[in-house]
Amino acid sequence: MAFELKDLPYSHDALESNGMSKETLEFHHDLHHKAYVDNGNKLIAGTEFESMTLEEIIVKSFVKGEVAQSGIFNNASQHWNHLQFWEMMSPEKHNIPSELSSEINENFGSLDKFKEEFCAAGVGQFGSGWVWLVKNQDSSLSITKTENGVNPLCYNQTALLGCDVWEHSYYIDFRNKRPVYLSNFIENLVNWENVASRL
Repeated sequence: MAFELKDLPYSHDALESNGMSKETLEFHHDLHHKAYVDNGNKLIAGTEFESMTLEEIIVKSFVKGEVAQSGIFNNASQHWNHLQFWEMMSPEKHNIPSELSSEINENFGSLDKFKEEFCAAGVGQFGSGWVWLVKNQDSSLSITKTENGVNPLCYNQTALLGCDVWEHSYYIDFRNKRPVYLSNFIENLVNWENVASRL
């Protein structure tokens, strides 16, 4: 199945008052995400992956324990990651739905504790990657971090919330201050209704 670059679910300047600039979204979505789509389509053409869903390609091409994954995996996984990332943010402030709030309190002790651990994991991811809130197969919630384009699908987990910690995600707005970027993300950008819908 051919990869497709979807439009953002909001305008390029919609997140500016929340701390993510129009310039960042133009570079991140229109250039970086588009490159994953274009390169992925070239790589899967004429292969067994051409007829698979995006999720099937990710799972089939992932090699557990390998840091250097194939070009097909890297582009497919980064395409999927970004599709989720755009939807996980919103220009509007959302209250955390009660079911999600209860799950977070049960698994992390409090919302503040969850935010602290989420940001710490993102800061602690060495090099490029992602930080995630995931639902495990036993229905528990946990915070994970993944290198490069690896995502929770690779470990049979459900991605509830993910934050991109590749430098192109934050360098325009925050330069090298990844902790400030993560704090701003968790406090001002998360679409908590979207996160809750993934439970």
